[in-house]
Amino acid sequence: MSPLDVLLWVAVPYAVAAVFVVGHVWRYRYDQFGWTTRSSQIYEKRWLRLGSPLFHVGILMVIGGHVVGILVPRTWLEAVGVDEHAYHLVATVAGTFAAVLTVVGLVILVIRRRLSGAVFRATTRMDKVMYVALGAAIGFGTLATVQHQIFGGGYDYRGSISPWFRSLLTFQPDASLMADVPLTFQLHVLCGLALFALWPFTRLVHVFSAPLGYLTRPYVVYRRRPATTSSRPPRRGWEPPGAP
Repeated sequence: MSPLDVLLWVAVPYAVAAVFVVGHVWRYRYDQFGWTTRSSQIYEKRWLRLGSPLFHVGILMVIGGHVVGILVPRTWLEAVGVDEHAYHLVATVAGTFAAVLTVVGLVILVIRRRLSGAVFRATTRMDKVMYVALGAAIGFGTLATVQHQIFGGGYDYRGSISPWFRSLLTFQPDASLMADVPLTFQLHVLCGLALFALWPFTRLVHVFSAPLGYLTRPYVVYRRRPATTSSRPPRRGWEPPGAP
């Protein structure tokens, strides 16, 4: 292992993890009013209705594929009957479909943000930096899939990138696992790390504010106050609509 390998595949990931955690805590404590999606739906809806579902469905599929491919060891999948050929087939087909959805959705959202004057004026500097990092991570990931998994002979990242990532989680980092990884995969990982470092300071914090409480909260019941025949005048604020 060279010092550069140790820096890129040990020091940088742990530094990014620290920034990710501490940054979110800081943002929540000191910028709760800024903890928002900064939705621009009020400015433009037509392209948003098309680009947003494509991007979000695609990115959720991408995240699911990464969780299975990186966090689940090969032996666990083989134990339930998923051999290498079946995994490679499903990962390639589903991964390609997810990549197409994500890239098309992201392109539509970026074009919309640039061509719509009101949306562009509502775009902050951190939004632009976030879009660059997000686009680079998705772009290199798509390129790696096309180059090695579709048109190439296939690259077994479950024998290098996956155990490297799990070694970080167990605090036994092994940078040598990343030494011979193809360049496009390495760039994909580094861009992903950059995105996670930027995450707490961008609109991406809204991922941790999903309104799951709406699924279990009681219904809000609205009742109209009936007209009364009482001689007492209504209290201030309880006058019926249209009252003088």
